[in-house]
Amino acid sequence: MSQISPTHPHKLEKVEQWHLETDVAIVGFGGAGGCAAIEAADQGADVTIFEVAAGSGGSTALSSAEIYMGGGGGTRVQRACGYDDSTEDLFNYLMLAQGDLADEERIRLFAEGSLDHFDWIVGLGIPYKDSEFEGKAIVALTDDCLLYTGNEKAWPFCEIAKPCPRGHNIEVEGDNGGPIFMKIVTQQVESRGARIEYNARVLKLIADEHGEVFGLVVRIDGEERNVRARKGVILATGGFAMNQEMWSRYSPTIANRAVPIGNPFDDGSGIRMGQGAGGSLLHMDQSFVTIPYYPPASHTFGILVNSQGQRFINEDVYHARIAANNIQQLETGESVYLIIGEKNWQQPNMLGGEIETAGDEIEEIAEDIGLPVANLAHTFNHYNTFAAKGEDPLFHKAAEWLEPIEPTIAAVDITPGQHGIYVGFTLGGLETKTSGEVLTMDGDIVPGLYAAGRATCGVPRRAEGYGSGLSVGDVTFFGRLAGGQVARRERG
Repeated sequence: MSQISPTHPHKLEKVEQWHLETDVAIVGFGGAGGCAAIEAADQGADVTIFEVAAGSGGSTALSSAEIYMGGGGGTRVQRACGYDDSTEDLFNYLMLAQGDLADEERIRLFAEGSLDHFDWIVGLGIPYKDSEFEGKAIVALTDDCLLYTGNEKAWPFCEIAKPCPRGHNIEVEGDNGGPIFMKIVTQQVESRGARIEYNARVLKLIADEHGEVFGLVVRIDGEERNVRARKGVILATGGFAMNQEMWSRYSPTIANRAVPIGNPFDDGSGIRMGQGAGGSLLHMDQSFVTIPYYPPASHTFGILVNSQGQRFINEDVYHARIAANNIQQLETGESVYLIIGEKNWQQPNMLGGEIETAGDEIEEIAEDIGLPVANLAHTFNHYNTFAAKGEDPLFHKAAEWLEPIEPTIAAVDITPGQHGIYVGFTLGGLETKTSGEVLTMDGDIVPGLYAAGRATCGVPRRAEGYGSGLSVGDVTFFGRLAGGQVARRERG
């Protein structure tokens, strides 16, 4: 057997035999790979999926499978719940959310095509109930569909775009959307006659002396087989959070403080294959990170303070924005605390923080946890004074989450890497065109090579601007585009 080296493509001139031929070879059968296969098959291409696991699903099956969709006047569910969501509001929100890392062309395409994509997903048979979950939650545990899953109602986002809920949950009780989503996608792929090879580990790409990709080498039943892809190869292999060495090397700030989440095969193999074929990598230092700051929603009535005893964020933002800013505080200190009144501190909860101390006076709290007494007392008293008026002049937390913090006061230690449940996955990956073609560092296309999903750098590019549903929305949307693009390709 040849040595496994995903970063060194097998030379086309050394291929003595093609063991299998297909129009489109897709590596990975999660949300991106599944939607790519459906679209490619619908455009008349012969499709083969190679999945290293024993079944389909990938990280999409492990998620709640929320999709972040809207614009165009609103999805069917948004309209049924009384919302008129504009494409410009969706676009402006996502642009602000991704900040300096935003890909304007990609976000514009996503915003303008979101409504059509939602209808396409519904057409696959994915069920969504025309109802809204109105609470503040990470995932709706009822079978309701629509909920706010990002920073839409929080400052400064609410000043840039009209707030609108865009998280769409599958009609199922509990956090069980992922398996249902992928079961239906798998059935749709199978119904189109696509060939699926499970327990198939793709080892490397096959390319000619000019860098054009013509296929791949895959190990099936212990044997290496050469696969010819007449039109092209799509890498839909997921991210690299399960490769601790790789994650720590590229994204140490988060990798060293969070537990990776995803499927065991999110090991970066597809990214490395693409890089070896000449593909450029983009924003590999960026990872999603979160801490389940809520539920319960009542935690939002507390304040977050750093080692200087100062607030640094409006506490009504999305939990990933909380986590990312908590980590940023470690640049100038060693701790982050949630200061909260007994009335709003509820157990059990998912936060995982430890109550360091509790008392009636903020000064004694500060002394117990080693924060500057005058600073924390000023922060606390200033907040309480204005919260009583329904105001937050410093960080603009919404009035609905403002009330004075009253004794007994607790200090909950949620210092990243020490206390609290911080989890993450990667957002960086191969640089691609919006249609899926992998790009070189010079901006040229790597002929015959496409990528989608978390193997690429997509719409969500930083934790501070993340919203639940952005990943599944992104991977299915651009997986579908990649599938169509390669199906239409004719080799020169």
